[in-house]
Amino acid sequence: MSNSPSLPDIYISFFMFTTDMFVFPINMESTDVDHKKLLVDHLKKLKDIGYSGFEFPIAPTSEEDFSQDIQKYKELREYIDAKELSDVKISTNVGATETFDPSSSDSQKQEKALTYLKSRVDITAALGGEIMMGPIVIPYGVFPGIWSDQLQEHLKGRYDNAKPILNELGKYAQEKNVKLAIEPITHWETPGPNKLSQLIEFLKGVESKQVGVVIDSAHEILDGDGPEKFSQQVAYLAQQQRLHYIQVSPPDRGALHTSWLPWQEFLTPVLKVYKGPIAVEIFNAIPAFVDSLRLSRRKFWIPGQDNPNSYPSAYEIAEEAIKATKKEITKFIGSL
Repeated sequence: MSNSPSLPDIYISFFMFTTDMFVFPINMESTDVDHKKLLVDHLKKLKDIGYSGFEFPIAPTSEEDFSQDIQKYKELREYIDAKELSDVKISTNVGATETFDPSSSDSQKQEKALTYLKSRVDITAALGGEIMMGPIVIPYGVFPGIWSDQLQEHLKGRYDNAKPILNELGKYAQEKNVKLAIEPITHWETPGPNKLSQLIEFLKGVESKQVGVVIDSAHEILDGDGPEKFSQQVAYLAQQQRLHYIQVSPPDRGALHTSWLPWQEFLTPVLKVYKGPIAVEIFNAIPAFVDSLRLSRRKFWIPGQDNPNSYPSAYEIAEEAIKATKKEITKFIGSL
């Protein structure tokens, strides 16, 4: 199945299955599993369902020699291509870390962060991708232990530290034909930026237009400024050539098709100005997320990784998600 020419490419995040493209947690009795083959099995099934692209999480590292990382992702793409999947499109999800923090006040740490993030651009290019998205300004989930006014004043300095690093990263990414889409993430997951308005302000200090934003419906619902302001922000970002990526995700990051998501209020301003891919992002109850996101809902069991049960599978949830997304996009197209 392929997308209609009138529809954008629809991707799905591999957070449904893993946080590391070389490690797929296996809950079945047999552990003798070829992880690359399992990846290809997922890609083929999801492609049959209708997805034309995939968002790969790029696992963080504490190493400082990234050449092996880049090489293994290059080989992964070659393996995927050899399995008759050369047409699939890939974006990447990358985060800053405590070790590699562009917002640090330590110039040596900043340089290490720049080198690290450049390697993630190289990985994106090696995978054939043109979009690297994620929380690449402030390390994800690392809270400084202060809140409210104190936190916002603290973040001002952190943002100022990060601006020149992100600008240099943008120049490098442009050479690699990779757009950088920074993600504003809700306040209960990370200290900042939480709001699209905060990220817009940050980007005023970053000259490179290669550095832009990803807008995630889940974060916008939880921390956004409402539909009227959202429309203005989307139009502004498009005019600034900084609207680089879109994700549709429910507030609980679970089943998209049964979620409380104001589809048309979200999609209408976006689709008026944005022609790129739209990614479905669902956080399955895999080990990496159960504790960190305090997931109380059941896992969508994963074919090839879990023993089947009577609850919906990851494939079923993915299929319902793309149906819902296409339906809502078609509604917008029909209103033109």
